[in-house]
Amino acid sequence: MDYLIRLTTLEDLPQVRKVYEHARFIMRESGNSQQWVEGYPQENIIREDIFLSQHYLIEKEGMVIAVFAFIEGEDPTYQFIEGQWLNDEKYGVIHRLGSLQKEKGILKKCIDYCFERVDNIRVDTHEDNAIMRYLLVKYGFTECGVIYLQNGSPRIAYQKNNKSHH
Repeated sequence: MDYLIRLTTLEDLPQVRKVYEHARFIMRESGNSQQWVEGYPQENIIREDIFLSQHYLIEKEGMVIAVFAFIEGEDPTYQFIEGQWLNDEKYGVIHRLGSLQKEKGILKKCIDYCFERVDNIRVDTHEDNAIMRYLLVKYGFTECGVIYLQNGSPRIAYQKNNKSHH
């Protein structure tokens, strides 16, 4: 089964929206009602990610099965953490990852792709997102503490360093 990971284009928007809709549905189904509310991520956020070349999609047999943003550099919401990051080195951040439910191993593909670009990855998720939290630990991420979004909403923050990778 061949997977293709590539930058998202504006032409991909309808498919991207479908994936995010599905991801929100899965969150609600699994008891996570607090994350991605009010249609997050909104179209203007997705468009900005695309414009900044930091939005990616994962295709299988020509169909978009997952989407994510990967941003290299400082995340303003990560400057303060209740807890401690593994290190203060340069890092990349995975945000807004959504996939179609049938696919297994999507997060792993996303992480592997991002680690080809940086040694250090940080990510956060909602306390109620049991699936994501389980998978992050499974793939070697360390729970570092709590960060707060711009609206004050708390998120559990994780980090993984892949120094030995290179």
